[in-house]
Amino acid sequence: MMKTTISSFIVLFAICSNAQLDPIREGIYKWNDFPVKKSELKEGRSILEGTSPHFEYIEMHATTQKPGATPGPAHANKDIEECLIVREGTMKVTIEGESRILGPEGVILLMPQQMHSVENVGDTDLTYYVLRYRARKAMDIERGRNAGGSLMINADSLTFKPSARGGGVPYFDRPTAMCERFEMHITQLDKKGPSHKPHKHIETEIILMLAGKTKMTIDGKVYQAGPGDFYLAKSGSMHGIENAGDEPCRYFAFKWN
Repeated sequence: MMKTTISSFIVLFAICSNAQLDPIREGIYKWNDFPVKKSELKEGRSILEGTSPHFEYIEMHATTQKPGATPGPAHANKDIEECLIVREGTMKVTIEGESRILGPEGVILLMPQQMHSVENVGDTDLTYYVLRYRARKAMDIERGRNAGGSLMINADSLTFKPSARGGGVPYFDRPTAMCERFEMHITQLDKKGPSHKPHKHIETEIILMLAGKTKMTIDGKVYQAGPGDFYLAKSGSMHGIENAGDEPCRYFAFKWN
């Protein structure tokens, strides 16, 4: 039997560009609710697919490569940008011939039209989220290049910045080929209570839980999440998050327009 490759997962989660897509829903997405498709030494979890205020196409899935899994062949996306987040394990990522080893909380910002591949080089499962998107406005490759091009960021290369409530780790805040602005950071709340007052902004935002328990209010509805779950607040929605437990919590926050 032919082995399923990473590119097969991309095909599995891809959709015909001519099909009618619905707007992605606002609210909570639970890790244990994501449908799982398994093949030899790999698993894929479909998370969301649709449109958003700034994207004519947005899709998110999670991939798990078991130790010894055969990586898919290097490939490039013609008009899709990607953001990858390592949940667990050790990843070797290669973009245009340059390779880097990333661990948990490592992040890749991948511009369109660049050859890339991902491989599990550890002795445990490698699990990572993949956010794929195409802007409603025209793709601007030159803008992305001028802002720094593709990124491969290891968490241990960044600096934790303490705050009164805990602290945070800035990853990037910049334009990309598809976004006028894409900002990403980790927030840590050491004690029970809110991160900040409820607010709203033009960007759509995802809060991806790493540790602890949180509660988030989005346009008057209250949701709760733990590790692996995430919240999605659309452009213009009033929202606010708080630590709902007695232990510290950590989460990625990333937003775009």
